[in-house]
Amino acid sequence: MDPRTESIVWIENLSKIFRVGFWGRQMTAVDSLSLDVRQGEVFGFLGPNGAGKTTTIKILMGLIYPTSGQARLFGRGVGDPVAKAKLGFLPESPYFYDYLTSREFLGFYGHLFGLQGKVLNTRIDALLELVGMTHARDLQLRKFSKGMLQRVGIAQALINDPELVVLDEPMSGLDPVGRKEVRDLILRLKESGKTILFSSHILHDAELLCDRVAMILKGRLVASGHVSELIDQGTTHSVELVIDHLSPDGLEHLRPLMEKVVVQGDRLLAVLRHPGDVGAALEIIRAAKATLISLTPHKSSLEDLFIRMVKGQQVDGGPRP
Repeated sequence: MDPRTESIVWIENLSKIFRVGFWGRQMTAVDSLSLDVRQGEVFGFLGPNGAGKTTTIKILMGLIYPTSGQARLFGRGVGDPVAKAKLGFLPESPYFYDYLTSREFLGFYGHLFGLQGKVLNTRIDALLELVGMTHARDLQLRKFSKGMLQRVGIAQALINDPELVVLDEPMSGLDPVGRKEVRDLILRLKESGKTILFSSHILHDAELLCDRVAMILKGRLVASGHVSELIDQGTTHSVELVIDHLSPDGLEHLRPLMEKVVVQGDRLLAVLRHPGDVGAALEIIRAAKATLISLTPHKSSLEDLFIRMVKGQQVDGGPRP
């Protein structure tokens, strides 16, 4: 099986070098990046701001050219019209004609794809219902919230019924409600058979949504694979206890087991040094006749993995010029 033709997105040894400043100093935005996105999956492209995510996506969209390496969509070059017809895209900072209503906005993009008449109107109605914007079909975009703009932007990316949907930082700048709305929409798109590639620096969202992820730092791939493989979800790395009315003597017995202790009036928050000490801690709490309010195990997360990767790179090589 040739991954160049079997993968929806295929990137091999992709690099992009910009020249900046008066003297044309070289800046490497993407450095020998290789990854692939498979049909029907939600793929998270993760990294901090400035890691090279948007540059990579711009190369895939044919907006800029790579310095070296290859990128293919549906087994074709990124500039191939057949590949582009199967693609939907929402950039990180899109510009919308804000004097248009939702219907007019989607109609404009539908005409770009050759849609018209009843077919286009039916498509617009279906998309507005999908993104939960039917109530705002005749409202000008200038009156939309950030979350509403993101949802109508995703509807725009779906106007041509694409097989691949690429979203660049779709949760950026959204409040918790807006982020949940976009997360739910991505899951609905997956259920409908779409392949979704989205970039993000919000790792919790990616952990909830993604089948596979790729993490990049300073343009380099540092980790990739299935989320469950990367974070070892069955491993508890710490346990947090909240206790009421623990006596000073009980606290002294508990301290050797604790990595961190915060006392707030009669309530105490403590983090165990080792998850295996839960039984001993509970015995001390019972003996002191204190009240255990909660016991919360904390498991590994993408954020933990990412922090380890960042610290590891700083130790190994530090920032590149």
